[in-house]
Amino acid sequence: DVVGTVAAMPQKHPAGLRFRLRVESAQHLGAAVTLPELLDLGWYAGFSLAPRVDTAPAVAELQRQTADLRAGERYALRVRLKAPHGQRNPGGFDYELMLWEQGVGAVGYVRATPRDPAPKRLAPAHWQPLHAIERARQRTRDAILARVTNSVAAGVMAALVVGDQRAIERADWDVFRATGVAHLMSISGLHVTMFAWAAGMLVGWLWRRSARSTPRLCNALPAPTAAALGGVALATLYALFSGFGVPAQRTVWMLLVVALLRLSGLRWPWPLVWLAAAVAVTVLDPWALMQPGFWLSFVAVGVLMASGAQAKNDSKKIASYSINTMTPWQKDFKKRFLSSLQALGSEQWRISIALAPLSLVLFGQMSLVGLLANFVAIPWVTFIVTPLAMLGAVVPLAWDLGGICVQMLQALLVWCAALPYAVAQVAVAPLALGLLACAGGVWFAMPGSWLQRSLALPWVLPVLLWQAPRPATGQFEVLALDVGQGSAVVVRTASRTLLVDAGPAYSVEADAGQRVVLPHLRYRNEPLHELVLTHRDIDHTGGAKAVLQVWPNAALRSSLNANHALLQTPGLTHTRCTAGQTWQWDGVRFEVLHPRADDYNYAQKTNAMSCVLRVSNGQQTALLTGDIEAEQEATLVADQPGSIKANLLLVPHHGSLTSSTAAFLDAAQPQIAIAQSGYRNRFGHPVPTVLRRYAERAIPVYNSPTCGAATWQSVDPKTVTCERQTSKRYWHWRPS
Repeated sequence: DVVGTVAAMPQKHPAGLRFRLRVESAQHLGAAVTLPELLDLGWYAGFSLAPRVDTAPAVAELQRQTADLRAGERYALRVRLKAPHGQRNPGGFDYELMLWEQGVGAVGYVRATPRDPAPKRLAPAHWQPLHAIERARQRTRDAILARVTNSVAAGVMAALVVGDQRAIERADWDVFRATGVAHLMSISGLHVTMFAWAAGMLVGWLWRRSARSTPRLCNALPAPTAAALGGVALATLYALFSGFGVPAQRTVWMLLVVALLRLSGLRWPWPLVWLAAAVAVTVLDPWALMQPGFWLSFVAVGVLMASGAQAKNDSKKIASYSINTMTPWQKDFKKRFLSSLQALGSEQWRISIALAPLSLVLFGQMSLVGLLANFVAIPWVTFIVTPLAMLGAVVPLAWDLGGICVQMLQALLVWCAALPYAVAQVAVAPLALGLLACAGGVWFAMPGSWLQRSLALPWVLPVLLWQAPRPATGQFEVLALDVGQGSAVVVRTASRTLLVDAGPAYSVEADAGQRVVLPHLRYRNEPLHELVLTHRDIDHTGGAKAVLQVWPNAALRSSLNANHALLQTPGLTHTRCTAGQTWQWDGVRFEVLHPRADDYNYAQKTNAMSCVLRVSNGQQTALLTGDIEAEQEATLVADQPGSIKANLLLVPHHGSLTSSTAAFLDAAQPQIAIAQSGYRNRFGHPVPTVLRRYAERAIPVYNSPTCGAATWQSVDPKTVTCERQTSKRYWHWRPS
């Protein structure tokens, strides 16, 4: 039971909301306890991927309860908490680092069942500057979403004005990333810098005009100084109103450093100015070095600073062209237009070239249409959409015009994203090769002759050609991904990749396919040849749709009913799992052991129909069991006692009490077992009784919450590599 203050604008989602609570006091069973100062909480009515009768009333009641939740309000809530714990997978997102940077010490949800005390608002929002800003952000966000009917336009403008990136739907983010304009659709350094420039121009103009009526102002503070200080101050307010995210913070510190250097009368060379800004940012936020955005933004700024003089000279050459018959005004306008166009084009290609290797190193991909898309999107978003979105806070009609502009841009971006080879995908190379490629990209973007630039190309080639190591012919690898309470296993041979299950659905808008499986496959740049769905439970099939959308040509093998929604996908090749099916890849044999053909004739529990897959190269064997229970284990022991003997066993049903019987373990005789389960899951998997059975037989069990992604290779069958151990960082520490 906690009492605390809502610390920031709540983030809405279809089934509820998430918000930050700053704790004042807490009790557990009536006794005072100490909690982390900042909590990240969900307040939701649950979710379902299929409509349920009771879903709509539950969501409606939740919306009624949380409609007035505002920053600065004090609440008494009953919450269920746990330490921040994210999935740890090769190439995966570090959720724990994000919360560590933001000062969040625990995550959880509000308990609002009939057995719990009702959430209670103790006091309205008391006035504090930050709370007032957060409430203003919330009012503006809600007004945008209420007025703009187009979801894409509403989401983009909410993100640009108040920094609410969750207002943009996942499908729209996919388009923005594919076209390389995702940095424009949130409060980025570009937006804050342009705002500072515009604000500085306005302050300087007003300051000079004031000399007529109040000359003492300009005598005390010259207009250029007032413009610099006013631009930074107003940009800081804009950054605060947008949520003061890490990119905005970095930009504010950078602008402040540059402004102070100029006001001091110092004229440092650009490398020193660039390094001074970088030092200021890292001193104030050391963890910024762990963020891709830090490196992308500072490399871009450095390239622009280095090439500014050359780009200015080039633009002057092009702008010098004029027609003698033009009037002086026409000549001046044409020169300005050509100069601006040339400067924009020069900046775009230099930044695109410099950041391309860095994008490959950080994300394993880059947009090949990004140069074209950004050439249009940067001025369109910066000079048209963003000003209209901000003006709408005063004149709501501007939001309607901004929405039309966003839809026009979206049409172009969708077309660009649909072009063949819009995105280049490579495996993420080792750090040494990545640094070499980044240096080559920066070198190529610097001023100089084309011959000098061409010498940088060999530095980039290793990153483009590097391939992730694969097992040798006749060998295979099993990677049990960390997906929480669910299952997803990648099996790799010398040239083929098989995915067994696709992990759970986390909510109506997020699943393991999109968050875990696809990022991992992209990290290694691996094609998917076949997907096996052991049974229809949502913790095994929740991510399948996202996977099949990216790999529509992958074969599907499952025990799903013929009317299952996944099987209605046009062009899908589906094979029903049946005991006795076999195939070979690169000298490795795959065999389906369960279910039998006649099992489909009877109505059985979902778990009972789990596909059981045996993978073997004749010397080492892995047994992937899905969610079979005691009855199916007994059938396997009776019908195929020799076939289930394995070096590696995927613990049946995540270690539930209904599986891993003594007879089954005695028949399988695994040397190693891997249990895929969620951190502090509500089922208690794997249960202590089951773990004791494995311990009695000296079978080590590697559990996802403590191991992360677990890798086992047939060439070293007695070893499991845990991602949580090989990539351990101090912010991953958890109390025992």
